[in-house]
Amino acid sequence: MHRASFTLDPAFSVGTVDPRLFGSFVEHLGRCVYTGVHEPGHPAADEHGFRRDVLDLVRELGVTVVRYPGGNFVSGHRWEDGVGPVRKARLEPAWRSVESNEFGLGEFAAWARAAGIEPMMAVNLGTRGVQEACDLLEYANHPGGTHLSDLRAEHGAAEPYGIRLWCLGNEMDGSWQIGHRPAADYGKLAAATARAMRMIDPGLELVACGSSHHGMPTFGAWEEEVLSAAYDDVDHVSLHAYYREEDDDPAGFLASGSAMEAFIEDVVATCDHVRAKLKRRKRITLSFDEWNVWYMRPMEEEARPWERAPRLLENTYSLTDAVAVGGMLIALLRHADRVKIACQAQLVNVIAPIMTEPGGPAWRQTIFHPFAQASRYGRGEVLRVEPVSPVVETAAHGETPLLHATAVRDGEGTVTVFAVNRALDGPMELTADVRALSDGLRVLSHEVLADDDRHAKNTRENPDRVRPRPAADGTAVDGGRLRAVLPPLSWNVIRLGGA
Repeated sequence: MHRASFTLDPAFSVGTVDPRLFGSFVEHLGRCVYTGVHEPGHPAADEHGFRRDVLDLVRELGVTVVRYPGGNFVSGHRWEDGVGPVRKARLEPAWRSVESNEFGLGEFAAWARAAGIEPMMAVNLGTRGVQEACDLLEYANHPGGTHLSDLRAEHGAAEPYGIRLWCLGNEMDGSWQIGHRPAADYGKLAAATARAMRMIDPGLELVACGSSHHGMPTFGAWEEEVLSAAYDDVDHVSLHAYYREEDDDPAGFLASGSAMEAFIEDVVATCDHVRAKLKRRKRITLSFDEWNVWYMRPMEEEARPWERAPRLLENTYSLTDAVAVGGMLIALLRHADRVKIACQAQLVNVIAPIMTEPGGPAWRQTIFHPFAQASRYGRGEVLRVEPVSPVVETAAHGETPLLHATAVRDGEGTVTVFAVNRALDGPMELTADVRALSDGLRVLSHEVLADDDRHAKNTRENPDRVRPRPAADGTAVDGGRLRAVLPPLSWNVIRLGGA
């Protein structure tokens, strides 16, 4: 049996969790929108065509903010095509689809209200620029008395949408991106767009595009050049990362959470370098607004007929994937002092925690459960956790601890430990010194996501094969020490409270 330990002390904390850490992403890609969140005529559809079964699962998932409408999609998007009574169908080259624009800004705003989430809107800085971003903002947020705000009222929304959080483009460093441009050009455009948007609505929060992923040849240099141009004009810089198991190497894949932490720390270092160089007091924070497990094919293999809402990127996730996602959630929480927004990509059908069938049911994928538990219990102050753990050598990420863990203390003093046992060859005995937390501490619950088959999946036919279950007896606090056994390859949620 493996053995690991750590100490919890409320005097040593990382920072307070921003609820927007538990965000998601709805892009006009595949079936995320059409037959995902929106399917008029479905037995569960409401008067707007929103699937009520999906809305129920979104609320259960605990999503707080949703980024929209892209993604690669946004860099060729004309928002005007998706408002008003007459919609314009267009070719959508980013994902080689026909976009009907049946679902647009007004529908998204109404869906966001129904789901109880904050909207996060992206503007097109690929084929468009400052004026179009300002037009969209005026249409969305200005109360009335102008052509665009009155047009919104004519379209049925007398009250402004009040969108506060905006992304200045998407992955503009990527050669695949429509309107891709160098860092110097994008930095100037982002700064100019930000300044103009704030002239219309000073209370906005703005996200500048960071590198598309850590492996980009320009990573680091891109962030430095963009922030050098736009530091005073933006609040956050974006990070994107997707992970997958390759070459039958589960140990390397399960180390993804640690790789994600290293990525975050590198971006923080770059932001703070620019801060020092410019002699600013403000600190840029991070928007990790795309992250997940994604078993992708190269885009050049995606040539196919032009279709509306084709089935694209519909990954079916395993127990191993769910444990890896748990590690990514732990990585985000462990950096809650600088990561203020995060969006798991995407919400429905497309590399998603929720799956649907047209005219049929909706169900939870394996990765649904770690996210839902983290969102439910991961609110409050993140305590510093420095595990003493056995390590494993991985080809992809080098030496990696077998225990990945964090802890969050809520306003009532309840502490939740989130822990992943990355070991495939046996359970782990965890000991945590919790004497500094409070007297009379006891275990309220210990739930485990595990399975004898690491490839086990949830499907339409068997939607609850992989789900959290109570741990075997034995998790307890005795003499100020928490003791628990974490099954091999498992995600664990241990809640501690007073007597």
